[in-house]
Formats: sequence, structure tokens, C-alpha cells
Amino acid sequence: MIVVAGESLIDLVPQRSASDGRPRDEPLPALLPRLGGGPYNTAVALGRLGAPVTFCSRVSTDGFGEALLGGLRAAGVGTALVQRGPEPTTLAVAAIGADGSAGFGFYAADSADRLFELPPALPAEVRALALGTCSLVLEPGATAYEALLRREAARGVFTLLDPNIRPGLIPDPDAYRARFAGWLPSVSLLKLSEEDAKWLGGGPERWLAGAGPEAVVLTRGERGLTVFTRGGTEVSVPAAPVRVADTIGAGDTVNAALLHDLSRRGALSPGTLTALPAPAWTEVLTFAARAAAVTCSRTGAEPPFAAELE
Repeated sequence: MIVVAGESLIDLVPQRSASDGRPRDEPLPALLPRLGGGPYNTAVALGRLGAPVTFCSRVSTDGFGEALLGGLRAAGVGTALVQRGPEPTTLAVAAIGADGSAGFGFYAADSADRLFELPPALPAEVRALALGTCSLVLEPGATAYEALLRREAARGVFTLLDPNIRPGLIPDPDAYRARFAGWLPSVSLLKLSEEDAKWLGGGPERWLAGAGPEAVVLTRGERGLTVFTRGGTEVSVPAAPVRVADTIGAGDTVNAALLHDLSRRGALSPGTLTALPAPAWTEVLTFAARAAAVTCSRTGAEPPFAAELE
């Protein structure tokens, strides 16, 4: 089983065209609520791909929270590790660029996912834990998620970290960068976008040095994906061609596709990433690129089902 831990929220996505397909010219377009949050999207994508997955978070008891739980269940995602609370659901207002790229403004004060508490040890059948995005920034929940990462890594659980940097949520960039470096000894696979890497001020060689990840996957937008491993393997694949609606959830889909395909290869255990040969990495990255392309072809975070990738 794979556990995905972190926030769920509601993305408010601007509608750029009317029902008849014509562009809207209103100064303030209508906002369409969509289920979202980086970890949430990763969990849903894993469920749609057919992976055994459970979501670990704190979700509001408000209407948005109920919808978020419904989305998990519809995707086949377990909810036994979900905590509940009466605080409101976090809202993220998306701004979509002409190329489909998405930026976000967050309304997260006193929201439910910030009050996540460290759960007891995860079930013995858990093979991997994925974390990232806002959940590792917003306190007091960030400290609990960090403790979860360190505890489960120490007992041999494979871990994936996707920091998915949101600069507007980080009041002290230098303190965050130092904290990020402190997580790396507990990380098996680090996934970053080029924008994340630039903001963090490093590169794969730096993050693979010393105690840290066995592999780093770098997403390069329309130029595809590259993996760098501690064993010296470097493999790149192109992006799958697609007409982009928006990029919401694309990186989260990559996380899920990586975990799913590595799981199918029996590669979710210590030492397996460095032993994976270059041709296998090419297949893993190509699968992730195809999955992300499907997500980019649709508005909002709508990752593919397994049948769409056959």
C-alpha cells in the first residue's frame, strides 16, 4: 500500500470560455470549484491507476470537505487515515496563463489541513509514503508531516518528496531551504520542477551528494523529464504531445505515475532506484510523461484512469 500525506483543498479555476465556447471578456471570470491540493491529486491519480493507496490528512467537515472525501472514495482511495475537523477547507484561486501554466493564491488561515496531527505508526503493509506542497510549509501541521516523514523513513519505508514550491506561502525562504536540506536524508526519491530547483538554488548533483535521495526526477515542462541517480545514471524523455488546457495537477500526476510504475517493477525498497537500469528508467519516465499529458489536456486536476494509458 502507498500512503499519500498532505493537504486537500478546493481550486477555484477561472472559466476562460462561455458555454458556447466563445472567450469570456469579463474582467472577473467565473470561478469553477475543483477538488485539489498536491497530495490529494497524487492520491486520486494513484487510485485511478489502480494502485492500493490511502490518504493521510485532516479534512474539514464542511461541504467542501465532504466533496473531497467523496472524490477520494470515487477514485478507490482509502480514507482510514483521514482526520476530521470543523475548520474551513483551504481555498486556492488559480490564475491560468496563455500557455496553460497555473499560479495560485491561497486562503489557508485557520483551515482544517493545517491542524494535522502525527498519527500512530502506519500499517505494516505500507510500502511507500509521499509528501509535499503546502503541508510541509504551513504550521503547526508542517511539523507533524515532517515527523511522519522522518519516522517512516527510519523504519525503511520508501519515501517520495515533491516540495512543489509556492513562494507566496513561505515567509522566510532561507529558513525553508535549510529545512528542505534537513529532509533529504529521509527521502528516497525527490521530484522537482525546474522552477522548484531554481528557487531552491541547487541541482541534482547537490541533492544526490552525501546522505540523501537515491534519485532525483526533474520535470521540464514541454521538454519532458530527466532522472539523475546516485549511481550515475541520467535519462531524459520528451514530453508527450498534447493540446494544453491547463497544467493544474500535472506534477502531482507525475508523482503518482512514478510510484505506480516503480511499484509494478518491485522498486519501492531501499537501494532499488540506483540499481534500476537506464532502459527501465526510460519506460518509467515515458509512462509518467504520458499520464501528465492527459491531465494537461483537461481543465483542473483530472488525472487519467489506467485504461486511458493502455
